[in-house]
Amino acid sequence: MAVCTFFGHRNCPESIKPKLRATLINLIINYDVDTFYVGHQGQFDTIVCDVLNELKIEYPIIRFYITLAYMPKKESSDADFSNSLLPNGIESVHPRYAIVWRNNWMLRQSDYVVTYITHSWGGAAQFAKKAQVQKKTIFELETTFSD
Repeated sequence: MAVCTFFGHRNCPESIKPKLRATLINLIINYDVDTFYVGHQGQFDTIVCDVLNELKIEYPIIRFYITLAYMPKKESSDADFSNSLLPNGIESVHPRYAIVWRNNWMLRQSDYVVTYITHSWGGAAQFAKKAQVQKKTIFELETTFSD
């Protein structure tokens, strides 16, 4: 079985859902992906989680984890963190570097990466480039740079 992670810009349109869904089904059926690691920082991550929740009904073999960069705050005690994961070792990372550390951890775990990149700057673009350098198989939902 294989692992996939995601890197995308914080702002993302809902219109990517059909292409994302088709990409994930392709990964599940043709690449034996059964585990997915998703961040928790923006709209792209939320859309990915929504689609994975839907696909979990059709493909009960898949697992996905919302991979946290920080311990949940007390104010979020109403939130459901049962599907979340705090990578071992992140507790010793300064909060300023926690997202980068978490993203590197997710990338190391993964065989495949799904990206949504619309500009060449920022963390999502940086990690998409790292995935390319590390020779991960990348599935691009968007690659039109507007800058």
